[in-house]
Amino acid sequence: MTREPFPFLSAKSTEMKHLTRVLSILIIMLVPFAVYAATPHEAGHNLDLTTHWFGIISLLVFIVAYVLVVSEEFLHLRKSKPVIIAAGIIWTLIGIAYAIHGDQTTASAAIRHNLLEFAELLLFLLAAMTYINTMEERSVFEALRAWLVSHEFSLRKIFWITGLLAFFISPLADNLTTALLMGAVVLAVGRGNTAFIVVGCINIVVAANAGGAFSPFGDITTLMVWQKGLVEFTQFFDLFIPSAVNWLIPATIMSLTVSKDTPESINEQVIVKKGGFVIIGLFIVTIGLAVSAHNFLHLPPFLGMMTGLGLLKFYGYYLRRTGQLHAIPQSSIDDASTEVSTDEPGKDKKPDDFDIFTQLARAEWDTLMFFYGVVLAVGGLGTIGYLAITSEMMYVGLGATYANILVGVLSAIVDNIPVMFAVLTMNPEMSTGQWLLVTLTAGVGGSLLSVGSAAGVALMGQARGIYTFFAHLKWTWAIALGYAASIWVHLLLNI
Repeated sequence: MTREPFPFLSAKSTEMKHLTRVLSILIIMLVPFAVYAATPHEAGHNLDLTTHWFGIISLLVFIVAYVLVVSEEFLHLRKSKPVIIAAGIIWTLIGIAYAIHGDQTTASAAIRHNLLEFAELLLFLLAAMTYINTMEERSVFEALRAWLVSHEFSLRKIFWITGLLAFFISPLADNLTTALLMGAVVLAVGRGNTAFIVVGCINIVVAANAGGAFSPFGDITTLMVWQKGLVEFTQFFDLFIPSAVNWLIPATIMSLTVSKDTPESINEQVIVKKGGFVIIGLFIVTIGLAVSAHNFLHLPPFLGMMTGLGLLKFYGYYLRRTGQLHAIPQSSIDDASTEVSTDEPGKDKKPDDFDIFTQLARAEWDTLMFFYGVVLAVGGLGTIGYLAITSEMMYVGLGATYANILVGVLSAIVDNIPVMFAVLTMNPEMSTGQWLLVTLTAGVGGSLLSVGSAAGVALMGQARGIYTFFAHLKWTWAIALGYAASIWVHLLLNI
């Protein structure tokens, strides 16, 4: 049978019919733009696309993408996937709109601006995550967990100790790592005691989120505010007392339900691997470099973090080299009938296979790529003009204080990253006290629901079937009291 060389040129072909329909739809959609584009658009001035098809479609695409993000637990679809696609569609539509108007620079400049903001945060978070992963690999966190479960603390003491540690660890480590570490302690000590595990997990979530609110390193939202230059490094510590109030009020109420019984201790000992404590010191030095670069040299903080990452890589090289020099051959290890000790002095050791790039690869890439999608998608909606309308409605209509309180409530329903980035993109005229307020509310508002923060979602997975959405919801009233009290204290002290 003879085939046509170019079947798609046949008017009777199915492909041609589909192509004709698609072109017809595109022409209908572009008619308003074609009329509007009769005069050339001046480069550098944003088009108002909020009432046009392109703007409406972009908004719908973002909403659909975020519905998929919220449904991650049910669909088992990584949250980064829908927002990355949404960002691509939104900016493609924006690019077409400006191209139709003969403007080839405005859209490009806008997306590059958003990409620069993402790149700075990406490099900062990548260095921080690598340090956390390295400390985890060196058994630093595991040793702390083992120490806690090996001591004969009462359930109520464990409740307060895990909450206190979560509150003070999260300003340096992310709230996800902190929650998983403390959650492991609660699960080990409270095995079989459902009531204790539930309130223990809630306490950890609230404490981790509250602790992250008074430090630029405690949460991505605080980091964004700091890197934007809206709040100085030391000014974040003005939120210490409001953050403490946010945790202590619900913790005090929940502690009344915790027994004073002392569970049987678990005899467990974990020794920190070689270099673990040095890496903690390097992390502190790295934070100092980031703060110094920003405060004294007025350079982006990621420069200090990446320099510190370089120091960690050199130390990783030292660990690997010394581990190989003092190791017996692998064949001897395989032939040995007993396990070779790696901790006792004077004994032969296994080769230390530490590799810094393994820890770098273990970074939360789904979270980092989700952040890319969110920054570009929300930035695209801002370029279209939707964020200007939202800013007018919230910060002019409601006033800064009520608008910032609303941001915190929204953070319990929608991830606080896009909410805070939207506020930063709006850039409403606010005092430092109001910027601190929105930093506080965006950070602690996620505690109102178990799905409102990474810490809550992580613990729901760790204590599956025990700590659930509805188990957390029973104590939302107490958490809301802490949320309201922390806002009142902040207004009293800092505004």
